[in-house]
Amino acid sequence: MPKTVFITGASSGIGAATARAAAASGWNVGLFARSADKLDALAAEIGDQAMALPGDVLDIDAQTKAIAALIDRFGGLDAAFANAGRGTSTFGAEDGDLDEWDAIVDLNIKGLLRTVKAALPHLHASKGHMVLTGSAAGRVHLPGSVYGATKWFVHGFAGNLAEEMKDWGGRCTVVAPGMVNTPFFDEEKPDKLQPEDVAAAVMHALTASEQAAVREIFLMPRN
Repeated sequence: MPKTVFITGASSGIGAATARAAAASGWNVGLFARSADKLDALAAEIGDQAMALPGDVLDIDAQTKAIAALIDRFGGLDAAFANAGRGTSTFGAEDGDLDEWDAIVDLNIKGLLRTVKAALPHLHASKGHMVLTGSAAGRVHLPGSVYGATKWFVHGFAGNLAEEMKDWGGRCTVVAPGMVNTPFFDEEKPDKLQPEDVAAAVMHALTASEQAAVREIFLMPRN
């Protein structure tokens, strides 16, 4: 029976690339993001293996209902990819914007926690896999970076969650890329990592042997 993965931030960038990679590997994919038009287009591109599930990652009821609908269609949940996130337009602490800080903490931390909370009971039942999008910024210290600090949270929580999930046979992976050429940036970054590179890392973790718990994948552009 094909496996099923729920992906947040699925309308573009890493999320969309991972949906395509998962479907190409035979997985069913639940596509969750706020942009219904983009999700519908991606689901139409992928075909019957995909289900568009528009909603706000900060709405726990929306995520819970989306996962329930996905399970109702495909019969179960084997993995979830908490990928939705954002950055800031201002850098450092002294010049930082409080409203941006609130928004980035809400999405990068609270949104991720809501995905975990919504998916975990189903992953427990399937001895499934939780994947979180971290960052190279969550492994080093950057001057006053609130974005980096949210990713430090993701990395720390991923380790804690992995310890919890291993007690019932589940696995948790944090994927930590350096700069990726996504809509996250205003300008194209053709010499940096591509979304497909990160998607391949996610699929490596999801398809690892039963004996291997891939806790972290750290990938950087060569340039």
